[in-house]
Amino acid sequence: MHMFCYQCQETGDGKACTHTGQCGKSEEAANLQDLLIYVLKGVGIVSDALIRAGGPIDRRIGMFVCEALFTTVTDTNFDPHPLRDYITRALAIKRQLRARYAAMVDGPEGCASTRTVSEDAQVVWDATDAAEILKKAYTVGVLATSDEDVRSLRELITYALKGLAAYTYHANILGYFNDAILAFLYRALTAVSRNDRLGELVSLALEAGKVNIEAMALLDQANNETFGQSRVTEVPLGVRKIPAILISGHDLKDLADLLRQTAGTGVDVYTHSEMIAAHYYPTLNQFAQLAGNYGSAWWNQDEDFAAFNGPIVVTSNCITPVAPAYASRIFTTGPAAYPGVPHITRDTHEGVDFAPVIALAQRLPPPTAIDRQTFTGGFGWRQLAEAAPRLVELVRTGEIQRFIVIAGCDGRDASRTYYREVAERLPATAIILTAGCAKYRFMKLNLGTIGGIPRIIDAGQCNDCYSLVKIALLLRDACAVRSINELPISFDIAWYGQKAVAVLLSLLHLGVTGMRLGPTLPGFLSPRVRAMLIERFALRAIGPSAVDAQAMMVGR
Repeated sequence: MHMFCYQCQETGDGKACTHTGQCGKSEEAANLQDLLIYVLKGVGIVSDALIRAGGPIDRRIGMFVCEALFTTVTDTNFDPHPLRDYITRALAIKRQLRARYAAMVDGPEGCASTRTVSEDAQVVWDATDAAEILKKAYTVGVLATSDEDVRSLRELITYALKGLAAYTYHANILGYFNDAILAFLYRALTAVSRNDRLGELVSLALEAGKVNIEAMALLDQANNETFGQSRVTEVPLGVRKIPAILISGHDLKDLADLLRQTAGTGVDVYTHSEMIAAHYYPTLNQFAQLAGNYGSAWWNQDEDFAAFNGPIVVTSNCITPVAPAYASRIFTTGPAAYPGVPHITRDTHEGVDFAPVIALAQRLPPPTAIDRQTFTGGFGWRQLAEAAPRLVELVRTGEIQRFIVIAGCDGRDASRTYYREVAERLPATAIILTAGCAKYRFMKLNLGTIGGIPRIIDAGQCNDCYSLVKIALLLRDACAVRSINELPISFDIAWYGQKAVAVLLSLLHLGVTGMRLGPTLPGFLSPRVRAMLIERFALRAIGPSAVDAQAMMVGR
C-alpha cells in the first residue's frame, strides 16, 4: 500500500485507493495532499488560538487556506510541484501566525498549547530529501487515526471543509468574505486534529453543514451582484464556424476575464460541463462571442476535448488525466493543475492573462459539432420565489404531485444511468429540481411542462445547490408546514466529490430525512457511522430505478 484515499465515490473496491487513484492521482500527489491537509490543520490550530485570544482574522491567509483545501478536492490538482509550493507557503504562514500569537500572549511560551502539529513537518523542499518528505507525508494521512469510527467522522468533516472552502474561495476571488466562515474553518480544523468523541464530532459535522449553507449563500450573493441576477436562459448546444476556446470548471471570474479579452479577436468561447451556468448571468451572456455550451459532464473530457479542436481552459475541479489528443492545447488556472499542462496564474491586478490561449485558438480549426439542441436553465431561487404562489396552487390542484431533487455530481460509474431512468420513469405530475453536473444524465429529455412550468428546473452549478435549499424553504413557508419533510418533495442525490459531501451535511443539518444517495454510499463511512446516519436520518442507498421512482412519488 503506497497511498490511502477514499474521499470520492470512485474509491477502489468501495474501500480505498492504495496504489494509484481511480481518478488518476499518483501516490506522490496523494501523499503530498495528505501532508498539505496536515499542515493546514496546524494553520487552523494556531489561527483558532489567535482568534480566541482576541486577534483579528487575516482574510489573505483565509483565502489561501480555502484555496489550499480546494486544491485537494478530487480531480483538481494532480501535480506534485504546486502541492509542494502550497505546503511551503502553509508552513511559512504557520510560523508567521505563531509569532503573532506569541506577541499577544507575551512570550514564546504562550504558544505551547498550539503545538499539536509536529514541528518536524516543517519541510524545506530544497534542503530535505524528497523520499523522506514522502515518508513523512505517508505517516500523517487518513490512517494516522486508528479508531475507524473516529477516523470516519474526522474524514467526513474534513471532506465537508474542502467543499465549504471551495465555495468560499469562489466568493473570495470576487471580493466577498464572511469572517465567521473562516473562524469556523479554523475551529473545525482544530477539532478534527484533537477531538475523538463521537457525539461531538457528529455535532461538528452537522455544524459544518450549517456553515456550508452560509458559504453557498455568500457565493450566491457574490455571483448575482457581480454578474447580474441570474435569469432563465435558453443555451445553444451546437457550434458556430469560427475558432473557439472551451472553458470548464466553475470559476466565473476566469470566464469573465476570458470574455473581455476575446472581444474583437474573432474567437468564440464555449462553456463545458458545470460552466454552463455562466449563460444564466446577464453580464456574461451579453458577450456576443459566448457561443454556447459544448459537450457533457466532466468525466467525458476525452471525447469532448478531442472533438473541440481548439484550446481548453480548466479553472477548478474537474480535470481528468490528459489525453494525447488534446495535450498540446489544454491550460489550467486557479487551484487546478496537471503535470506538464501550462498553468496561467493571476497577475497583480487579480486577473488572468489569456493571450497565449487566444493566440493558439486563432491558429486552430473551429469545434466539431456534436449536438444541435438547446437547454433551458437558470431557475435560481429568486425566480422560483416569484413563482411560489403558482407552484403551491399547482400542488393544491394535484397537477404537481411531487418535487424530486436529482442534483449533485455525475461520474464514470456505469450505474449512474439510474438517474436518467428515474427521470424517464417519473409520472407527468412530477417536477425535477436539479443543480450540478448530475443533470447531464437527463437534461436532454423532453419531459414537457406542468401549467407552463418546465418539468426539469435547473438552478445551475453544484455551487448553486443553495438555490435548491432556498426553494425547499420557500415552499415550506408557502405551504405553511413546519419542516421540509412535510412537503411533497423527495431527494435523490448523486454524489462524487467533497462539495457534494458538504451539501449532504447541509441537508442533514436542515433535518431532511429519507434521502437516497448514490450510486454508492461513501466508503469513508464506517459501519457504525453509516448505521447512525441510517437510523437518525433514514439515509438510504439507491435501488432499482423503477422501484425508487414509484416510492418517491408516494413519499417513501
